[in-house]
Amino acid sequence: MTLRLHNTLTKRIDTFAPLSDDKVTLYTCGPTVYDRPHVGNWAAYIYWDILVRVLLDEGYRVERVMNITDVGHLVSDADDGEDKLEKGAKRDGKTAWEVAEYYAEDFMSGMEKLGLIPPEHVVKATDFIPQQLELIRILKEKGYTYQTTDGIYFDTAKFPAYADFAHLDLVAQKAGARVEDNPEKHQPWDFALWKFTPVEQNRDMEWATPADLLDLPLNDGQEIMGFPGWHLECSAMAMSILGPTVDIHTGGIDHIPVHHTNEIAQSQAASDAPFAHYWLHNNHLKIDGGKISKSLGNGYTLQDLAEKGFEPLDLRMFILQSQFTNEGNFTFANLDAAKNRLTNWRHYAALRHQTHDRLDDDKIKQDTDQYLSVATSAITLKEALRDNLNTPLALKVIDESFATLDGRSLESIHPQGLVDLLETIDELLGLQLMASTPDISDDSKRLIIERQRARDNKDWAKSDELREQLSSAGVSVNDTPSGTVWSHL
Repeated sequence: MTLRLHNTLTKRIDTFAPLSDDKVTLYTCGPTVYDRPHVGNWAAYIYWDILVRVLLDEGYRVERVMNITDVGHLVSDADDGEDKLEKGAKRDGKTAWEVAEYYAEDFMSGMEKLGLIPPEHVVKATDFIPQQLELIRILKEKGYTYQTTDGIYFDTAKFPAYADFAHLDLVAQKAGARVEDNPEKHQPWDFALWKFTPVEQNRDMEWATPADLLDLPLNDGQEIMGFPGWHLECSAMAMSILGPTVDIHTGGIDHIPVHHTNEIAQSQAASDAPFAHYWLHNNHLKIDGGKISKSLGNGYTLQDLAEKGFEPLDLRMFILQSQFTNEGNFTFANLDAAKNRLTNWRHYAALRHQTHDRLDDDKIKQDTDQYLSVATSAITLKEALRDNLNTPLALKVIDESFATLDGRSLESIHPQGLVDLLETIDELLGLQLMASTPDISDDSKRLIIERQRARDNKDWAKSDELREQLSSAGVSVNDTPSGTVWSHL
């Protein structure tokens, strides 16, 4: 089965065909590092991690760029208001540089805790200022820019396809617009490529504006300080590393009408080539059926979840229970259910340490049949993910495959078949079932044998005592008709 993905560009599920036969170029909109990411932010990165894993399983080499937005993202997500980094600096009593470094490190730590494959290139916007200025220079030479008293803007009227990607009704937008924040803009939706630092303002992050980018001198010919527009950063970083056209660009659906629309306009105006062939957008994650809002205090971070007893992989399991194109709903009850599901899967994973070799012909035949059943489950799991990253169906396949082990004696479970399935799950879903379920110590195994002897002798007090010792060692035991089965607490 070929890989099929919902492409925002075409508004349909398309068969994936990269520019190169063996390599995929991928750009992911990364975090604005002024605060810790909340569960809704992490959902996107978990989904795109699944995309990378599926591409790797398909045999592609993946070259991926993810930006760290450490300047230029204004609070309106457009061109209005305060820079989020400057705002974070005032909140935390630090410089914008210090805030960016602190939350960038926090983000990378969160990626590791969630088991996300790191991109080949994690790049900061502040490290690509020359490339961004050069992109403005190209756009100016082609006649796409104009200057106002507060910055250099992209003239969307010069790019006729501006509204196509998001199917924007610009006439309706203009008719319904309130007082224009910047009356110097030619159209309300024209966007800033470079913002000038107001004369009365001191910014932590600013750079000299090259004179050749200006239409008119300002400040009596004195040097004009400024900073890049948020949209410009992504285009410059993507194209300077991956080239003018990337295979896949990912982000949240909230990016479609403004950020990604603007990326497309400036990138394609500069290069005269498609910016991306496939655009993947994850849907919103709601909290208790509503929006994530700081005023409601529901922007839960990984640190918040840890305080309530949840691991990062519990959140990963929860996110995978919804397909990326569908809206999710976070509740702590739902997260607890995902935690229980993951715990249950770990119980099955621990069985691989407890199976035994079988020698007679009948059991070898049973082994073969069971191995083929497990292999079929792995194939079905892959098919689910190739069909537009259908993670809910993939989880259902795994549930059903594990359910076939219920009631079986340990001697009847095919050890290599179970290991192969677990490895497939870990490679494609990143749930770390193998790593989280190591074999128990020899001392614990000895205690299990002693406990079984106590049970055989009906010495229940000794049996209970040994159970407590195992529990203290982090081992739980369950007595079944076919023997004692252990798992990790």
